[in-house]
This record gives sequence, structure tokens and C-alpha cells, in this order.
Amino acid sequence: MQDPQLLIDGLGLMGVGMGIVFVFLTMLVLSTTLMSMLVRRLAPAPAPASSAPAPTSTSSDKADDAETLAVISAAIQRYRRRHRQ
Repeated sequence: MQDPQLLIDGLGLMGVGMGIVFVFLTMLVLSTTLMSMLVRRLAPAPAPASSAPAPTSTSSDKADDAETLAVISAAIQRYRRRHRQ
């Protein structure tokens, strides 16, 4: 085979390969879309949210929040000290 013929054969093979990949990916997207539509249609409706009041925070929750805030602040200060430029 000559070089131009080899190049033409290579381009043809590349076109066939890219076409197969394109068709496969198109089928994959379509099947995924159809399956999600089917699942949405067949899935039970979500349960309505209960109207129960949210639990009130207690003093231990506030202490935990204050401790968490202190730990986060210390971590930020330590990070900034180590990564000064």
C-alpha cells in the first residue's frame, strides 16, 4: 500500500470508530433519560412534611456551638500563621 491509501484507510477507520462511539453515547443518554422518566412516574409520591415544631435548642447545644466555633476559629488562625507569604 502507498502512503496516501494508508492515510485514507486510517481516516475511514477513524470515522467508523467515532461514529460507533457517537451512536453508543447517544443511546446511553436516551436510555438514561427514559429510565429516569420511568422511575419518576412509578416512584411513590413523597410523604408530606409533618407540621411538628422544630426542637428548641438547649443549653448544651449552645455550649457545643460555642465550642465548635472556638475550634474552627483556632484552626483558621493556625492555618493562616503557617501559610503566610
